[in-house]
Amino acid sequence: MSRDLLIENPKDGTLLVLIPEGEFLAGKTKFPVRLPAFYLALHPVTNGQYQRFVEESVHHTEWKPAAAPEHPAVNVSWDDAQQYCRWAGLRLPTELEWEKGARWVDGREYPWGEEWEEGKCRNSKNRGSEQGGVWSYAEGSSGWGPYQMSGNVWEWCEDWYESKAYERYKQRDLSQPGKGSGRVLRGGSWCSDYPAPSAARFDATPLLQAGTSASASGAPGLKLPFAALPFYPLPGERSEPGRNSLERG
Repeated sequence: MSRDLLIENPKDGTLLVLIPEGEFLAGKTKFPVRLPAFYLALHPVTNGQYQRFVEESVHHTEWKPAAAPEHPAVNVSWDDAQQYCRWAGLRLPTELEWEKGARWVDGREYPWGEEWEEGKCRNSKNRGSEQGGVWSYAEGSSGWGPYQMSGNVWEWCEDWYESKAYERYKQRDLSQPGKGSGRVLRGGSWCSDYPAPSAARFDATPLLQAGTSASASGAPGLKLPFAALPFYPLPGERSEPGRNSLERG
């Protein structure tokens, strides 16, 4: 069944691009992982979108936008992100989905290629006084199309952080950790000297809103996916990969 390459979520206007089913190279050692198809947001949730969520849901009412409406929403905890997802009919990406969205199929070091290029993302050397708008740094987009998978704002993932999770994934067991030291953050921020390579993993307490440690400097934002199931897409649901998902095809 063919799927639209680009869709718009009717609740919050998020634009999502199709990440097709198939393998990509994951982790620092670049081992193959096969995931079902899913949709991933083209850019982080904006201040304008998050403000509407706050007003309609009466959640996180103390939140105030840190910049213009088209800039990414920050000072958002993992728990806040989950509430936004429920309101919008979306969900956070799994860690592996986020990584595939950032690394294309070839396991590239950064969303744009193998070499660090300062001008292709928002970082401490070019940040100015605030985060960049969500459509800035188009030349740093990933091969699939999503913007700012490196730099600008940290991005929450659904998973608990488990230090040895990738050892299990490498053995074709893609089940998510049932517990961990915190929730996964990926991508780096505008405060990072060299925003993290796409394989780098970080963790933070789910209650974290603004960075307070070396593993999460800068304010977390959120990027949301919309899952595509085998026959039709449903908001907020996911086809579980399972142990055999690496063995098909």
